[in-house]
Amino acid sequence: MRRAVVAGVDGSPESLAATDWAAREAALRGVPLRIVHAWLWQPLDVPIVQDREVQTQSANTVLREAETRVSDRHPNLSVTAEVVPDTAVSALLAEADRAGMLVLGSRGHGAIAGFLLGSYGQQVVAAATCPVVSVRARGTVAREAEDGGEVVVGQQGGAQDSDAVLDFAFEAAAARGATVRAVRAWSLPPIFAYSPGSMRLADEAGGLEPFERKALEQALAPWREKFPAVPVIEHVEIGSAGQVLLSAAARAQLLVLGRRVRRSPIGTRIGSVAHAALHHAPCPVAVVPHA
Repeated sequence: MRRAVVAGVDGSPESLAATDWAAREAALRGVPLRIVHAWLWQPLDVPIVQDREVQTQSANTVLREAETRVSDRHPNLSVTAEVVPDTAVSALLAEADRAGMLVLGSRGHGAIAGFLLGSYGQQVVAAATCPVVSVRARGTVAREAEDGGEVVVGQQGGAQDSDAVLDFAFEAAAARGATVRAVRAWSLPPIFAYSPGSMRLADEAGGLEPFERKALEQALAPWREKFPAVPVIEHVEIGSAGQVLLSAAARAQLLVLGRRVRRSPIGTRIGSVAHAALHHAPCPVAVVPHA
């Protein structure tokens, strides 16, 4: 990945934590960092005093604080910063089209508390054309300060279905000297899904769990060859994908998940597993779009 890592900031502690994480990631990967703050002057139709100059200065201050913070910690990193005159979602999605990775701050657990950049974050994750990483304020800096550890990645479907997700995970692990824990969660199929054809492959593999292990092994094979120095743990477990992944990522440096790129009648969606991870994972979560 040669394109820049982009960090979206809004002045909150969460966005500053995201900027710290993005700066370290850019330094590890040897790519530039771009910091953006979306701000658009929109006079309110209410009887209160609004000072455009003051708000402009405030937006610039948010940007300068983040830029100075990064420059002090990573003096050799190439950094650009810009106030983008647009709404948050439009600005961030436009940045995603040009970025190698987009990094946003995450606010706490649960739908009531909200996450990412308020209600905008989910829209960005669901529609961005590049991987989006959600970073929490608490615990992230200390955890990322140490190399090693694990990058946990969820794998599902056939080998080609998870190429983009595994590529991102292995590259992240190689950059930080970490181990890849590849997780494949499975469950017993409902009775109506049984058929002679569908069960034949499982029988040939020796049962359902060996079949799942073989599928994971095949998906990992090309990435083991491409990244021979990256240790790999194959983790196959029966259970809900969300619960299995959250348990595996309890002490991880990064959790990597896929998001299938498709449109539904009610708009873009991130999927239930990614939704659970973004709300509850204690580590940064990367959501990678794939076909």
